[in-house]
Amino acid sequence: MLYVATVHYSSPRWIEIQTKHLRRHLSVPFEIWTSLEGIDSSYSSFFDAVIEQRGPHGGKLNHLALEISHVARDEDLIMFIDGDAFPIADPMPVVQEALTRAPLVAVRRAENLGDPQPHPCFCVTTVGTWRSLPGDWSVAPVWRGVSGRFVSDVGANLLRALELSQTPWVQLLRSNGGELHPLFFAVYADIVYHHGAGFRQAALPRTERHRLNAEAGGRRGPARLLRGALERVTGSAWQRAVEQGEQRSREIFEAILTEEPGWLERVSGGAPAAPS
Repeated sequence: MLYVATVHYSSPRWIEIQTKHLRRHLSVPFEIWTSLEGIDSSYSSFFDAVIEQRGPHGGKLNHLALEISHVARDEDLIMFIDGDAFPIADPMPVVQEALTRAPLVAVRRAENLGDPQPHPCFCVTTVGTWRSLPGDWSVAPVWRGVSGRFVSDVGANLLRALELSQTPWVQLLRSNGGELHPLFFAVYADIVYHHGAGFRQAALPRTERHRLNAEAGGRRGPARLLRGALERVTGSAWQRAVEQGEQRSREIFEAILTEEPGWLERVSGGAPAAPS
């Protein structure tokens, strides 16, 4: 059995899209477990189990895994997938081959300034492995980013658990180009699409902040001070980047929602960046 763990927050906009693609592409028996904080309970019908939750994203995923582990066997699979991600092909051949080489397979967003950790936009392991590591999506351990400063992100604790236990993992890297965005609208291993920031507005990821910071002459500081410095130097480049990103996100979302022919080709153009 495969248990799918996914979190939807505040907006139901991705629910039908994601669950439709899961049911279209998964070739093994599965159940979908979720959290629907801030979403009308009528959407529960799209899922096999809905767990009431509050708190940060990593903690919700950990709780879903805890609940699944209570009913699942060690050999069952658990798939973590972000609410704004879904398979675009049957992922199980890639997953099953990867699991012959290592006990965990996950996206690594190397395009996010070289992030080294597994990312929950797509990750599969056995329930037994998750228990024994123990698995944990929380933020805490840090690594030195390309700017030289220490950073952390969701999946940091999981990376450290893998390191401490000397457990190998298979990395799924971005397989489409970054013409639309260097981080968002990503396809990984030709099997899963991740929209990126699909539940947030005015999202400016580290890749964009790093670029704008470089264009502004390398200024550093707290986010609100950095933003002010960037706008003074670049003429509201921060705001322009946010607005352009939101517009592109809306366009791609509508194409996915209506299953516009060619939407996948639209986001798949060009060669992926070389992994860091």
